[in-house]
Amino acid sequence: MGDPKGFMKTARETPRRRPVDVRIGDWREVYEPFAGERTQRQAARCMDCGIPFCHNGCPLGNLIPEWNDLVYRGDWADAAERLHATNNFPEFTGRLCPAPCESACVLGINADPVTIKQVEVEIVDRAWADGGVVPLPPQTMTGFSVAVVGSGPAGLAAAQQLTRAGHEVTVFERDDAIGGLLRYGIPEFKMEKRHLDRRLAQMAAEGTRFVTGVSVDSAAQLAGFSAVVLAGGARVARDLPVPGRELSGIYQAMEFLPLSNRHGADSPVSAAGKHVVIIGGGDTGADCLGTSHRHGAASVTQLEILPKPPKTRADNNPWPTYPALFRVSSAHEEGGDRVYAVSTEEFVGDENGEVRALRLTEVAFEGGRFAPVPGSRREIPCDLALLAMGFTGAEKQGLLDDLGVAYDARGNVARDASYATSVPGVFVAGDMGRGQSLIVWAIAEGRSAAAAVDKHLRRLDRPALPVAILPTARPLV
Repeated sequence: MGDPKGFMKTARETPRRRPVDVRIGDWREVYEPFAGERTQRQAARCMDCGIPFCHNGCPLGNLIPEWNDLVYRGDWADAAERLHATNNFPEFTGRLCPAPCESACVLGINADPVTIKQVEVEIVDRAWADGGVVPLPPQTMTGFSVAVVGSGPAGLAAAQQLTRAGHEVTVFERDDAIGGLLRYGIPEFKMEKRHLDRRLAQMAAEGTRFVTGVSVDSAAQLAGFSAVVLAGGARVARDLPVPGRELSGIYQAMEFLPLSNRHGADSPVSAAGKHVVIIGGGDTGADCLGTSHRHGAASVTQLEILPKPPKTRADNNPWPTYPALFRVSSAHEEGGDRVYAVSTEEFVGDENGEVRALRLTEVAFEGGRFAPVPGSRREIPCDLALLAMGFTGAEKQGLLDDLGVAYDARGNVARDASYATSVPGVFVAGDMGRGQSLIVWAIAEGRSAAAAVDKHLRRLDRPALPVAILPTARPLV
């Protein structure tokens, strides 16, 4: 590295968040700009550790020490080239990924790790500003066509890789705009949609075709394509079957968040003036929390069945594993109560059939299960309940059942090491095959599945493609 003592001379520094009273009045991203000189000093903290465990922590295998050194030296263009070598969308991961690379940073054994995520986003933002991100259309076409079903990060990564390999790629999205949960699940204050839109413009210029407002429900709709990539995500939300669940005013997080992304504070499901209870303590729950603040909720309480995490690594959670720590996201900083080790027992309604309260009890983990703590039952006000308890798998009814794909023990689409499903010519990437996971895993799987599809197609006898479910599959030329 250019400065072998950088990590000894410079402390970890991250961008400041805009003042709470300012940012909850709009939907813009919460962080203030971070000067290039400060980014270079942070990059200089990368310590030439010999064995970069950050590579192991990052599912994409990002070349982190390389672009840290390039940033330190002021070679931003080459840093962007090395960053894009492994990651199609660093402006997404730089804003949304929880940075398992930083948890695996060798410096993090006994000091604050390198600000890898911040360096990443500064590299790509500067590349866009300098005009360094341009379309990369293929030089030649293979004559094969690929359908990608789903336009989240896995589908988009697969589509861009396959397009650049020379295949004719069509991305199908059932919503009215491309992006999947990047578009309608992630709040604007975490990632403004302009970042998504300019990347989609690049992909369109490269030759990727986007089809919106189309729900692919049968194999027949995919006839004519040489291969298919399933990237529809794990969209079946975990429910809470307790008394009172039928009351109005109780929504899944992925009912609430898309409406807010579309309509902002004018959402038809508004938290304005309401006592909001969010059930689930993860990132989706935090997204609901920040959104409720911007709606103008009277109060927000976030419930979590697990106990409060520690502030430092537990003995059974050693480096370089991702640490289960108590964290304060931007949404938590904005207000609301976080209640741990509790379980919802019942929703209580009023005479109009609307939820007015929630009954909960404290729990302790005993004998492999959560047991109620005697005498701990209580009631809290609740005008709007949001269920953010994760997802149980892919939507089977419709396309998946019609294709006849096999499922694994967890209910995900089963695939082999090459991302191929049990149906010839059909591959799966991202949460639909992996189960609910991180954006960085989705992009990594989209890239890997694209490589497998490309290899599969190039082995085929082009005049007659033996794809069982796609009898009319053929080259385009």
